[in-house]
Amino acid sequence: MPPVAAEPAVPTGEVAAALAGIERDGYAVVEAVLAPTRCDELIADLARLERERSIVPAGNPFEGHATWRIYNLLSSGRLYEALVLDPRVLAVVEGVLDPGCLLSSLSSIAIGPGERAQPIHADDQLIPLPKPHPAVVCNTMWALTDFTETNGATRLVPGSHRADHSPPYGSTHASVAAVMARGSVLVWHGSLWHGGGANSSGARRWGVAANFCAGWVRQQENQQLGLPLDTVATFPPRLRELCGFGIYRGLLGHIDKRSPADVLLGDRPPPAAAMVWDAARPPGNPAARSPGGHLPG
Repeated sequence: MPPVAAEPAVPTGEVAAALAGIERDGYAVVEAVLAPTRCDELIADLARLERERSIVPAGNPFEGHATWRIYNLLSSGRLYEALVLDPRVLAVVEGVLDPGCLLSSLSSIAIGPGERAQPIHADDQLIPLPKPHPAVVCNTMWALTDFTETNGATRLVPGSHRADHSPPYGSTHASVAAVMARGSVLVWHGSLWHGGGANSSGARRWGVAANFCAGWVRQQENQQLGLPLDTVATFPPRLRELCGFGIYRGLLGHIDKRSPADVLLGDRPPPAAAMVWDAARPPGNPAARSPGGHLPG
């Protein structure tokens, strides 16, 4: 059996700088994550999926009248798994949320010539929590073409993740463009006010949105029902966890005290895994029995 390739080292300085940028401004760019050849490969495959599925613009102001979107990309081939598992980007997402985070959605967004700017919004504004609040959503945009002022680069309102409300629908705000080279990845706090830009160029702006949420938040796309089990069975363990086939903090999402991956796919948990009830309890310290000091039941 050939040796298992080691995971590439994640540059801790890069992660720290990105997290500082997200804390300060609400967003950061991780540069040169994808090689140009991989960008070309992804664009070609997305164009194939558009043809095969007869994808057309949704025709509403939010999703766009000249924007092509393909949802549930993990069901479309192994090519898209690497976008979720990339160690450099995932380390930043986990720093914003925590390692128990979930993949909320994976979709392509191709903004065509003539598209108008998307309404400014916050990705967490449907979650009924008072603002500002700690991040419960952390999203990423993978640039498969250069993102420019003229071709629809994502518009951002720096610092707006600290606002005490979400932007009223259709309101206008001063914003900056997330200009970045193809292969780079924009990462932002789910409370950040933003929107897709207008495309006044003659070519499409191709991107893939990999969106994440806290392990206790419902995902935008229902990964457990939207992905065939025989497809999930081919995923590496970390990707299964990110899709919701694990247990968050030893409690949320279990099936008879077993993980969904254990019940549905026959995965055996690692020896150290335990439900919160089975965790070691220091004598005389019942508050240590569960996260936050609360006893289930």
